[in-house]
Amino acid sequence: MNINILAIESSCDETSASIISNGKILNNIVATQSIHEKYGGVVPELASRAHQQHLIPVVHEALQSSGITKSDLSAVAFTRGPGLMGALMVGVSFAKAFAYALKIPLIEVNHMQAHILAHFIDEPVPEFPFLCLTVSGGHTQLVLVKDFLNMEVIGETLDDAVGEAFDKTAKLLGLPYPGGPYLDRLAQKGNPKAFSFPITEMPELNFSFSGIKTAVLYFLRDNLKKDNHFVENNLEDIAASVQQSLIKMLMLKLEKAAAHHHINTIAIAGGVSANSGLRKELEAATERLGWEVFVPKLEYCTDNAAMIAMAAHYKFIKGEFTDLEVTPIAKMKI
Repeated sequence: MNINILAIESSCDETSASIISNGKILNNIVATQSIHEKYGGVVPELASRAHQQHLIPVVHEALQSSGITKSDLSAVAFTRGPGLMGALMVGVSFAKAFAYALKIPLIEVNHMQAHILAHFIDEPVPEFPFLCLTVSGGHTQLVLVKDFLNMEVIGETLDDAVGEAFDKTAKLLGLPYPGGPYLDRLAQKGNPKAFSFPITEMPELNFSFSGIKTAVLYFLRDNLKKDNHFVENNLEDIAASVQQSLIKMLMLKLEKAAAHHHINTIAIAGGVSANSGLRKELEAATERLGWEVFVPKLEYCTDNAAMIAMAAHYKFIKGEFTDLEVTPIAKMKI
């Protein structure tokens, strides 16, 4: 029996559909919502409306390009959470209706688990157990991954996500949205030791990024009082210095977790895993600490349906289905 699953992702501002057949991803169709650029951040109501416009076309394209027909489908998977409630509602409602019409099972997927399972889309894949640092605009977590569906959060941010700190800094510097990638490009040309920003130490393996956001705000305010051209004259150095501080906070906890759990297999996931500075630090740690590091392809790091499909495949094998009473959970936990 072939296992063919249609997966839908609609947790934030990417509308995506993917087909997985017997554990192999056949495609990963993503419609990006450019409407948020002029607002400097995701507007939830606009995101929901855009999902309504994009969902049917991306599902149609996913089916057509895969060669899988509706009658070939074994199940429909969807992101239940975490995410924006309105955005999640669009995907959940569509998946329920689609599955009901075809009389096939529904599979709910945790968005954060899916980010981790993106590591199993392509070879090479990590061996269990491994540690995964999941870093994005909405989440920062350290997860002990014991099996495909057995994961334990051992550390997380107690306030803001690291991706938000990157984007907020970029916005303060006048960079376009989403600012993280722009900040990274500038940082590659700057001096990371030009300016000093606080490294917030939290208990155990938890993170906090609200302090550095405030520190950057006051730093820019105070220096602009002295020099109206301070930012433009020091843009690359500011970007490099902030990025270095954020990465240091991540690496301190990751190294502590690896030592405590005696694990040398490390994975990173989420949109911030594309950051060049973080990747360089991980490469250095590989040589210094003997780590084996895994990073998914860039298209599987940002929000996408292929990772939802991969998670759904393992849930299908275990018979973990949901029913038509299912509703979204904006703050869903692993």
